[in-house]
Formats: sequence, C-alpha cells, structure tokens
Amino acid sequence: MSVPCEVAVKCVLPAVRAIIAKELTTKHGLKQAEAAKLLGLSQPAISLYNREMRGKAINLEGDSDIKRHVERTAEALTQGSCSRRDLILTYCGICRTIRAKGLLCELHKAFDPSIDIETCELCANGNPFQC
Repeated sequence: MSVPCEVAVKCVLPAVRAIIAKELTTKHGLKQAEAAKLLGLSQPAISLYNREMRGKAINLEGDSDIKRHVERTAEALTQGSCSRRDLILTYCGICRTIRAKGLLCELHKAFDPSIDIETCELCANGNPFQC
C-alpha cells in the first residue's frame, strides 16, 4: 500500500521544484547556484531540473493554479520575503491543489495498482486528517 504523500514526495515535489527553478532561472535571470541557494538545493539539482532530467514524472506547467503558486513563490524568493517555513507551506499548498484536482491519481495507481481511481475520494476529502 502506498499513500498519496509517498507518491507526492517521489514525483510531485521534484516536478514542483523543477518549475520553480525554471521560473527563477528564466524569468528572474538567476544563475543556477543562486536558484539552488534560494530553494535549499544543490546547483547540480537545478541543472538536472533545467535539462528536464529530473522532475518530469508529472507535467504541471499547463495548470493555471499551479502556475500562479509558482510565480508568487519565485517572486517572494527573489525578494527575500519567503522563509523556509513559507516555502514548505507553499509546497504543501501546491500538493493539496494537485491532489484536489485529481492530478495525482494516475501516478498513485501506478505505485499501487489496487487503487480504484474512479471511486477513490481520498485526496478530494475536505478533512485530510479524518479517516
């Protein structure tokens, strides 16, 4: 059995980091080392994200809600107004959005074929702490 958060850590978090890194290096003109420092990652990780060798398990770039989160996060990071706590909360917020939209379902099924994505409402549940 795998839980959605396991799939998110393996697939969604790298994809989110990749699009934030891309936003920082392209739109904001940061060097890879600068983007890495802001994200708490290594410069080689940013290079892998930019070359699309990591963070491509799920394509999130076409989603307007995710794009809005990413743009705000990149802006806050470059202005120095995004703490580590804020960044963590942003990752969690983006993940909740992805889960609520059903964007994680196919990936989750790949990790756990026993899941019936047609009837599963785990991620759409309004209270994530209620069984």
